[in-house]
Amino acid sequence: MKTLKYSRHREAILKFLSSRYDHPTAEVIYQNLRAEFPKISLGTVYRNLTVLAETGEIQRIQCGDSSEHFDGVTAQHPHFVCRKCFAVTDLHIDDLSFLNTLAERNVNGQIEKHQLIFYGKCNSCLNIKK
Repeated sequence: MKTLKYSRHREAILKFLSSRYDHPTAEVIYQNLRAEFPKISLGTVYRNLTVLAETGEIQRIQCGDSSEHFDGVTAQHPHFVCRKCFAVTDLHIDDLSFLNTLAERNVNGQIEKHQLIFYGKCNSCLNIKK
């Protein structure tokens, strides 16, 4: 695997994501990094997020809101996505590694990992009066 050259923007993105548990979008990351890097572009943020996701240093989560969300926690864990406000929450469920074993029974190959996402409505959205 190719070694990446150090990037202060990439390092700032990693630091930002490691301090958050709300799974921000690239736009949110960009807006927050502008305080430290006023000349950073949204394109630079997207490029670095792509590199970080491709190298496994962060997780990219597709939520159905036309934006990708990002998670600094790389350990495999499930997520809950609210279909109304698109908030993303970590789910703390005991060991799910059996899913890989179960899936391998039905595939001609080897499962290396999975991404499990549950969809529904969060409590805040359930409590909104219509």
